Amino acid sequence: MASLCQQPVTRVQRIARARDSKTRRSCYHLATGFSSALLAMTLGLTAQAVSAQNAGGGDQGGDQIVTVQAGSAESAVTLGGTVVAYKEVTLTAQIPGRVDMIAGTEGDKFKKGDILVGIDDAQLLAKRREVQSQIAVAQAQIANAQVQYNREIWSPEDRSLSRSGGMGMPNMFDQMFTQPFTQSFMPGNVGGNRWVDERANLYSRGTQLSQAQSQLAAAQSQLQQIDAQLRDTRSFAPFDGVIVKKMVEQGDTVQPGQPLVEYADLTYLQVEVDVPVSIMAGLRKGMLVPVKIDVGNVRADARVAQIFPTADPVRHTVTVKFDLPVGVPGGPGMYAEVMLPEESESMQNVPVIPDTAIVWRGSLPAVYVAGKDNRKELRLIRVGDYVSGHDVAVLSGLQVGERIYAMPPSGSSREWGQRSE
Repeated sequence: MASLCQQPVTRVQRIARARDSKTRRSCYHLATGFSSALLAMTLGLTAQAVSAQNAGGGDQGGDQIVTVQAGSAESAVTLGGTVVAYKEVTLTAQIPGRVDMIAGTEGDKFKKGDILVGIDDAQLLAKRREVQSQIAVAQAQIANAQVQYNREIWSPEDRSLSRSGGMGMPNMFDQMFTQPFTQSFMPGNVGGNRWVDERANLYSRGTQLSQAQSQLAAAQSQLQQIDAQLRDTRSFAPFDGVIVKKMVEQGDTVQPGQPLVEYADLTYLQVEVDVPVSIMAGLRKGMLVPVKIDVGNVRADARVAQIFPTADPVRHTVTVKFDLPVGVPGGPGMYAEVMLPEESESMQNVPVIPDTAIVWRGSLPAVYVAGKDNRKELRLIRVGDYVSGHDVAVLSGLQVGERIYAMPPSGSSREWGQRSE
């Protein structure tokens, strides 16, 4: 093909060849491939030269060399636990009714005070208007009774006028002579005592006023009860968080106590573990322990946040909660492993290295030891338990004070691979 593209051609052959697009593309790809091969060869020679220079004592990668430190490795027990939210509530229905509003679905975020679930309140609103009308009637009755009571105080009504038959001469004669004479000589005649009649009328007006006030208080109490029921038709977010689970849908009929949604704050996560009583002596509130989250085998240090005061009488375990660092991947319900120390057994001055320095050759752990002139020496080791979130104890293969590469050399981590757990 190269000779075909380079040999002399006539004008007719040139025209025919120009029409043959396949031939032109072949020539182009041949030239491009030749140039790419030259470039790759040049880069390969350059890389080999750089690698030879580094193997001969170059300083590249020297920042990744660390000295093996001594530490105390205690015998640890790995316990499985569950990731839980720091704050989580289950909102339930407080009144019977039909669900007419759900603010969102699982994973939606809300602020404190936002409405999450609403129940139909049309019947309660109608009852509230009825009670408001009763309040208005009671207020009018109070006003009328108050006026009648005040009039009875300042201008008592003379009942004798109605009994005597008006303002004629017999009535006047009775008021001027008969009634005073009767009250003077017959003081026990209560029916003719005007003072007693006035007191009775005043008491009657006061009773009417008290009854009107009692009716108003009863109506206002009903209004407060209805307002409380109206507030119960709405479920509000108690804090900033997300909906974890929905138990109802719009249109469902609910009863008091029925769960509506599970709501949680996922900013802070915890691991809840049932710890056997036999190893509780090694736990203290505030201490850090290694934990592994079942999301990409993420390891971190968790803090003992809460130790329950009583043990389970059947399983003889104590519930302990561990605070996870902020930003750790995962969520409530996921599996986690916590490594708790046993105080009965411990090893002092054990080599401790970062877990990033371990290279797995299948199931065999190894590290690269920095020799003279920083030459790399692959050495098999035997690893123990984690002593912190990212540091692991070495049982054999390394000595305290030796220098190792804390990170795999650039471009080789994928080739070495990581241990599959």
